[in-house]
Amino acid sequence: MPYDASAPAPWVLMYHSVAAGGEDPYRVTVSPRRLAAHLGWLRRAGLTGVGVGELLRARAEGRGRGLVGLTFDDGYADFLTGAVPLLRAYGHRATVFVLPGRLGGDNAWDAEGPRRALLGADGIRAAADAGMEIGSHGLLHTDLTACAQAVLAAETAESRRLLGELTGEPPAGFCYPYGAVDARAVAAVRSAGYAYACAVTPPAGLTGPHALPRAYVGERDHAGRLLAKGLLHRMPAARSALRRGAGARA
Repeated sequence: MPYDASAPAPWVLMYHSVAAGGEDPYRVTVSPRRLAAHLGWLRRAGLTGVGVGELLRARAEGRGRGLVGLTFDDGYADFLTGAVPLLRAYGHRATVFVLPGRLGGDNAWDAEGPRRALLGADGIRAAADAGMEIGSHGLLHTDLTACAQAVLAAETAESRRLLGELTGEPPAGFCYPYGAVDARAVAAVRSAGYAYACAVTPPAGLTGPHALPRAYVGERDHAGRLLAKGLLHRMPAARSALRRGAGARA
């Protein structure tokens, strides 16, 4: 899909699990109540959440105004039960990035915290049938910047092949596990045939459709904070300053 590198990057929000209560050391969970508040705020603001593939196609055709990318990483089973009903109720769509190497498994990559069930093959197909875009998160949730070349190829190309067999259509989108991306990972994702890939905050010098930035969203983000993130997205200078400050504190 065409991508205008001179235009501002699209605004894309990053969610993970949708569930009520429970231990959450990595802050990857939002409650259904909080998600409903976010989705309602988007509607009242005249914004529609869509999958990233749909967002990029619309922008290429000059139809991107009023659209926001919604993504859900890791492919948790609660995407189908906690997110999809709310997305449909509020008239939104989203991309869910799944792990075909862990179908029906759990988040074994997390050292701490509770085990969370992941979507199986039937759940992924059900999400697609509900109008959600299916993207790849790799095979096993592996850091692509720290793996061997053979692993990198499997995480990108093989995961795309498996999802194509599962859904009937190879995914257009990829999401870098942990948000970890470098030039080597970008090259592998592009070579595997993905039209775009989502990061979090790509390193300096990595831009374009295979290094899309996203805004993290958590349970603490009420509507006002979501608005602030949207305003910050429109102000590259302020966003860069904030990132530099965050780096200095790390």
